[in-house]
Amino acid sequence: MKVLKKLGLIQRILIGMVVGLVLGLLVPQFTVIGILGDMFVGALKAIAPILVFFLVMSSLASAKSGTAHNMKNVLFLYALGTVASALVAVAVNNIYPVTLALNSDLAVTEAEVTTNIGEVLKTLLLNTVSNPIAALYNANYIGILSWAIILGIAFKFTSEGTKKGLLEISDAVSMVVKWVISCAPFGVLGLVFKTIAETGIEGFATYGKVLIVLVSCMFGVALILNPLIVFFCMKQNPYPLVFKCLKESAITAFFTRSSAANIPVNMELCKSLDLDEDTYSVSIPLGATVNMAGAAITITTMTLAAVNTLGISVDIPTMIVLSLVASVSAAGTSGVAGGSLMLIPLACSLFGISNDIAMQVVGIGFIIGVVQDSCETALNSSTDVLFTCAAEFREWKKMGKALPLLKHK
Repeated sequence: MKVLKKLGLIQRILIGMVVGLVLGLLVPQFTVIGILGDMFVGALKAIAPILVFFLVMSSLASAKSGTAHNMKNVLFLYALGTVASALVAVAVNNIYPVTLALNSDLAVTEAEVTTNIGEVLKTLLLNTVSNPIAALYNANYIGILSWAIILGIAFKFTSEGTKKGLLEISDAVSMVVKWVISCAPFGVLGLVFKTIAETGIEGFATYGKVLIVLVSCMFGVALILNPLIVFFCMKQNPYPLVFKCLKESAITAFFTRSSAANIPVNMELCKSLDLDEDTYSVSIPLGATVNMAGAAITITTMTLAAVNTLGISVDIPTMIVLSLVASVSAAGTSGVAGGSLMLIPLACSLFGISNDIAMQVVGIGFIIGVVQDSCETALNSSTDVLFTCAAEFREWKKMGKALPLLKHK
């Protein structure tokens, strides 16, 4: 037991996956083991609406305007990169659609299926004005998000003590989420066992396909999309800067799996490039919160995988709306490991997918999260410093100032 306590969450989840796989193959009749997965998903389902509500509300209430002169350019790049990443995920999922092994008992009814942009917008508008208590009770994430935004803006004009109280509540809820996620090894064990016992090894193989799509999208954004954005910003070869950011920021973020923990690394890189401290001291911590290209890819891909599994037909305009919703949702992603997965139900609600099914998708996300979350964090964090540098270098070029050579250490 002492050895297990010393292991990190990733290692323990890996052990849970292996144990669940072995038990599913050897003793599939012991269905009681699957209760561990049901309890884990149930806990996530219970806490997720409260997390989204307080996280968004406290963030807006406590937000302060930055004084750095170049922040508008950085924020524009953050927004552009996140939305474009979600659109990349839409394109890849149309070329190579994937499905998931979901509980067949939770089928979607014909009345629940949302298939076109008109129905999506109608659902979106009606859910936006639903009763806030009912929205929390029924896990209506669109309603939760809209009321959190409204109340967050209203609380912005209250006393500092009130804002601090909201922030402390948000921190407390985030702590509960961390406790739940710390049980992920047992939850993953139960989920893997249940999948193997019900669908065999073929069902488990579908997770690999989803993971390939996710990682391919993230690599595409890191090596193609981001360089294109930086090129149009700087009007010169972007790859020396891109590779420097990947080498010095992405690698550490991959292993820490925390954009917040990687802030000192990004700050040091900005300092070594002689960037304006007034800018990067704001943009780097802010980017760790709102610049979430990897999270947008995860939310979009997992939602479309659920849509494909349920046989829901989706048109292009609706996919664009999904990209925007995923981008906005990603900007509110919790700082805990696997935080982006908690926003999947919000995107799924656009298509009338029930919370029970959406939380199954979240559970699958935790199974592949050993690789997915590391790649997502690496992309998110390295993009923070990449876009901060690109915006600064753009200003340098306008002033005729020479850019650094960007040699690797």
